[in-house]
Amino acid sequence: MQLLEINKENYIGQADPFIFEYKGKFYIYTTGDDGIYAYYSDELLGKWNFYGKVFEYPGVSEFWAPSVIEHEGKIYMYCSFEFYGDTPDKGGHRQTMFVCSSDSPLGKFENAKQLLHPFSIDSHVVKNENGMFIFYSTNTFEGERIGTYIVVDRLVTPTEVLGEPKTVVVPTLDEEIYRKDRYKKGEHWHTIEGAFYFKEGDWQYVMYSGNCYESETYYIGYARAKTNETDLTKIKFEKYPNDKSYHPVIAKNEWEEGTGHHSMIKYKGEYYAVYHARNVENDNLPGDRRNARICKLNVKDGIITAERFKDRV
Repeated sequence: MQLLEINKENYIGQADPFIFEYKGKFYIYTTGDDGIYAYYSDELLGKWNFYGKVFEYPGVSEFWAPSVIEHEGKIYMYCSFEFYGDTPDKGGHRQTMFVCSSDSPLGKFENAKQLLHPFSIDSHVVKNENGMFIFYSTNTFEGERIGTYIVVDRLVTPTEVLGEPKTVVVPTLDEEIYRKDRYKKGEHWHTIEGAFYFKEGDWQYVMYSGNCYESETYYIGYARAKTNETDLTKIKFEKYPNDKSYHPVIAKNEWEEGTGHHSMIKYKGEYYAVYHARNVENDNLPGDRRNARICKLNVKDGIITAERFKDRV
């Protein structure tokens, strides 16, 4: 179900939607070519209002995948963009994680600081009794399945990372191949990104997106661990049902495709995923046509399933 209103005459896209609740109000932040944009609402499933750009950085473009957290009364936003002030990774990728802050969820977010080196994208920052942790995606050029994968590291402060990332979820499936023969013949590039961590009952989960939004097999899946460990860098997460099975929680269906890169919220005792997708039928939107959707997630005894709604598509 589409969640945010669409202005077809001035469509800027709604990719990588991150939902954030603060003092009883709801906010969604989205990717933009020239910055990060925000929407707000008094009710999760009510009317959403477009606010506009809340973060930009001079001289850069291609802003990706914001995530937001509150800490000690201040709002911190994490996002990536093409940054030429650092050395790119081995594949020439320049997307770099920055953090900025504001006194309000609607910004303006300022004091941007580089947090990680290229390639670093798709953060989710988590606070628990053991401290603060950041999940994000980076690249590897070693091993049987090269590509983008998810790591977790500890945050010393909201603007300083420890620098000891631990592997969380790696590519294991052909359905996760983003591009065949990307750098040389027979060496296929894989993608695991869009991490979102949460805990429910005895289980801890890291949900993720596999492949690319343009692919037929692009999907949302999850890894899990049954543990009470509070140091998130010490948990061994395992893909469900195993690392050899393509088992999407959300994937293309008869009315929407390009379904992925979600965030989650627990609202009135129920879990909801806010993700991006595009209509299977052409809706005359420009660009990649992704916009924010919402569905219900059922989480019980280590299993996650989705209830998707066609309304407003």
